[in-house]
Parts: sequence; C-alpha cells; structure tokens
Amino acid sequence: MRILSVTQTYWPFLEFGGPPVKVRALGRGLAKAGHQVTVLTADWGFPQRIGDPECHGAERSPFGWRLTDDGVRAIYLPTWLRYRSTSWNPAVKRFCRAKLSEFDVAHIFGLYDFLGPAVASACRERGIPYVLEPIGMYVPIVRSFLLKRTYHAMYGKRMMEGAARVVATSEQEVEELASGGVPKEKIRLRRNGVEAPLTWQARGTFRKKFEIPADVSLILFLGRLAEKKSPDLLLRAFAELSRDDVAKRWRLVFVGPDEAGMKSRLAQLARELGVSQRVNFTGPVYGEEKWSAYLDADVFVLPSQNENFGNAAAEAIAAGTPVVVTEHCGIAPLLADRAGLVVPHDATALARAIRRVVTEKNLRESLALGCHDIAMGLGWEEPVRETENLYNELAKAGEARAKS
Repeated sequence: MRILSVTQTYWPFLEFGGPPVKVRALGRGLAKAGHQVTVLTADWGFPQRIGDPECHGAERSPFGWRLTDDGVRAIYLPTWLRYRSTSWNPAVKRFCRAKLSEFDVAHIFGLYDFLGPAVASACRERGIPYVLEPIGMYVPIVRSFLLKRTYHAMYGKRMMEGAARVVATSEQEVEELASGGVPKEKIRLRRNGVEAPLTWQARGTFRKKFEIPADVSLILFLGRLAEKKSPDLLLRAFAELSRDDVAKRWRLVFVGPDEAGMKSRLAQLARELGVSQRVNFTGPVYGEEKWSAYLDADVFVLPSQNENFGNAAAEAIAAGTPVVVTEHCGIAPLLADRAGLVVPHDATALARAIRRVVTEKNLRESLALGCHDIAMGLGWEEPVRETENLYNELAKAGEARAKS
C-alpha cells in the first residue's frame, strides 16, 4: 500500500513536541510491515540539521529537501512564511498535482495549518480517501479563539466532513469530537504508543548534569511550556507543598521549550511565591537525556487543561516513574490508581497528590509496579496494526467505488 502522511512538524524537529514522534513511529512501523510510506511536512530549517548524523543522506528534490529514514521517505517543503508552528508552503499544490495520484490513502495529522487542507482538497478532487487525526486540536482551548473559529469555517469543517475516518486517541477525544458534530460511526479510536530506549543511562545522570542532589525529591514537568499544559498551576501547587518542612528541599524541574514567553512568566511567579531557588528550567532535552530525566524523577506531573492522550505521562510510566495527571488528560483512565493518581485541575489537589506519591512509601512502590505492568502494553505494535487495518479498509472501499 502507498501511504502519504501529512504533518506540519516532523522529525528531526522534535522541539514541536509529540506529533513528530508519533508520525515517525507510525511510519516506521508501517514501512517495516512492507508499505511505502511518504511524509509530507514543512521545512523548519532543515539545512541547519544536515550536519546531524540522523540526517545523513539528505538530498534536494523537486519539492524540497528529501530524507529516507528506516524506509520512510520524508519531503520537507520550503517554508515561505511562518507564525509559531504554522507555515505557508506553496509547493504543496505542486506536489499534489504531480504526486498525489500515486498514493492509495492519505493521513492528515493536526489542525490549524495549511498543509492539511490543501492535501485534503486535492484528495477529494481525485477520489483518494484520507484519514484526519486532530491530535487534540479539535476543541479550541486557551488562545486565538477567533482565529481558530475562522480556520474551522474556512478549512476545518470541510476537511473534517470529507475525511473517510477521524482518529481519536482516547475516549475523552471521542466524546469531544462527537459533541462537536462528528458522527460517531466515522470516529476510530486508536491510542498512541511509546518507544522506550533499549538501553538507559545510569541513574543520576540527569541530576548530575543539572546539579540536583541525589537525596532531593525531584518533581518533573516535561513538555512545552505552554498555557494549555498549565505549568503555572504546578508551580502554585509546589509553593503550597513548600509550606511543609518535609518538602523544604524538594526540587521542581521544568524541562521543555518555551512557548509565547511562558518561561519568563513562570520565573517571575516563582520569585513572587518565594520558591525560585528550588525551581529549575533546563530547556528542551531529547533522546537519552529526556529518558534520563524521567528515570531520575520521583514523580512526573502533567497538569494540563486538556490532553487528547498525554504522551509524556506514558513515557514517564515506561521509565517506571509514577505520575500525577489531571482528569482532563486522555490517558487518565488507563493509569488511574495503577501507575499514578488522577486529580482535578486544581493546585491544592495537585499538591496533595504529589505529596502522597513522594512521601507514602507503600503507595509509591505500588504505583511503580503498576508502571511496569502498564508499560508492557504501551508499545507501538498495536497502534501500527490498527492503523494498517484502517488503511486497508479504506483502500479496498476506494477500489470498489472505482470499479462501480
């Protein structure tokens, strides 16, 4: 089967969070199963990455830079204009005219960009079935409400209606899509996966690099410092904890790229709350260093206002680290009271749960055992297989329509 994946952000641009990791994992799994997989994405500065060992073999193509990695061919369309994580890539239309008819199915990841609507429109014209995976973006949250409503009116509604299937990664996202008017029979539930490393750095590696003593309890936030993920709520919870003598030496570490000046706002808030001396900002870390952060943490916290799944929480579980998440995270039902605690979106509730995980030995040991059990079923094998079955279903339906 010939598959086209369309994503605004893709590997090696890992600073954009979960989508590059997800699309790459699915693509590699499908390529391993014998399918031809092409990823169409935007160029966010690919020439500056060519020196990286992972980008060896990159070459120019008629549509932009091209790189083949583990059987997946990625095409990075030249970017003319950009705003945050959205770009304008005029070459997408030329690509569709020249190459789209070569594919049996397309899979569009995300909303609020211009690549997806352009490919979706071309697919409808050519009768090529496409899957739309909103990756948690369907419900406008936090900012740019008018822009997002305008996008839905101009592009999103038509793209959603024309999709053969819409993929949700949790029951929470299924309900959000259904309540937004997407027919339930059109929604396909498929969770995300985790690709844990085969080998791990020694415990203490992350702490040593960032000068965090071994006897200090480490509370970890790992992800984009974005308003949607509520790092400020976690900071207020940490300040509540700090009133107790038992937590006086605990350390809160924010790991991840800044978004819209959130880091400076958090730093100012930490000073106002009197905890700035025990709050670290490391910036983004990737690969082995990211997994080392999970491994060295006593508890991982995801305090989001909304997460369609919660990949970082799944990664922490794979590292054996208990988690605390809000009830607005799609992964919450999977881990509740097994690998972590689920709480309301409230600073006091967060503080109480963090204190329990760190100080109650029996609870912590129980959650660590649960992490191991849940991690066994969090690989990408099942999501890849379900995605492959979905593509086969749509491709066969397309062939039947063509014959009739």
